Amino acid sequence: MNEQVPPPMPAGVNTSTARTIDEFVNSTAQRDLGQGVFELESPRMLEVNLDGEMNTKMGSMVAYLGNIKFKREGIMDQGIGNLLKKAVSGEGMRISYAKGQGKLYLADSGKKIILLKMENDSIVVNGNDVLAFESSIQHKIKMMKKVVGMMAGGLFNVRFEGSGLLAITSHFEPITLRVTPDQPVITDPNATICWSGNLEPKLKTDVSLKTFIGRGSGDSIQMMFQGEGFVVVQPYEEVYVQAGRQ
Repeated sequence: MNEQVPPPMPAGVNTSTARTIDEFVNSTAQRDLGQGVFELESPRMLEVNLDGEMNTKMGSMVAYLGNIKFKREGIMDQGIGNLLKKAVSGEGMRISYAKGQGKLYLADSGKKIILLKMENDSIVVNGNDVLAFESSIQHKIKMMKKVVGMMAGGLFNVRFEGSGLLAITSHFEPITLRVTPDQPVITDPNATICWSGNLEPKLKTDVSLKTFIGRGSGDSIQMMFQGEGFVVVQPYEEVYVQAGRQ
C-alpha cells in the first residue's frame, strides 16, 4: 500500500508562523481588560463599554454587542453658527450618537487611536481626527479665518472643553512640539492633529514654495502657532475630501 504524501506548501508560506483556526480565534479574541469606558483592544481598535450615550465619528462603527441604537447628528444640533460653518466648508465633524448598553467597536481607516482623559481642559482637534468623545465634553466647530477657498480640505477644527474621555486618531506615531514665546511652530495643516486650546494658529503662505513648478498648494499653506502650548503632528499628509466631492 502506497503511503500518501501531503501536497507541498505554496511557495513563500512559512509553516512556522501558520496557526490553526482555533489558535487564530483564541489569539484575536475580544478580551475584557477592565480599563473602563474606553478600552484599546488593539492600537487601532477601540472598545466602548457603553451604558448610556457616546458621540462617535460617523462611519467608525465596525461591530457591536448588546442593545445599541445609532442616530445621526441633526443639522441643527450644533446651532445655527456651526450650521453656517458646515455650509461654507462643505464639510463638518459628522457625528453619530450611540445610545444603549453593550460593547461598541470603533476604528477609522486603520489609524492609531490615542485616548485622552480631559480634566477641565481645552484642546482643538482636526475634525477628521476625532473618533469618539463623552457627552460631558462640550464641542464646537472652529474654522480658520481666510482659509476658505485656499485649501481643498482641513478647513475646520473642533474645540473640546471640559472633563471626560476623548479618542483621537493619527496615521502612525505622532510627535508633540512645544510652542514657546520665543519659538513658534509652523506645521502643514494636512499633518496637524491637534493643539492646546489656548493657541490660535494663523495661516501662513510660503511664497517661495508656492512658486515651485507644480506646487500651487500643499506646503505653500502653513499654520503658525505662537505663544505657550503644544501642537501634535503626524508623519503623514492627510488628503481631505469635501462632502460635495465624494
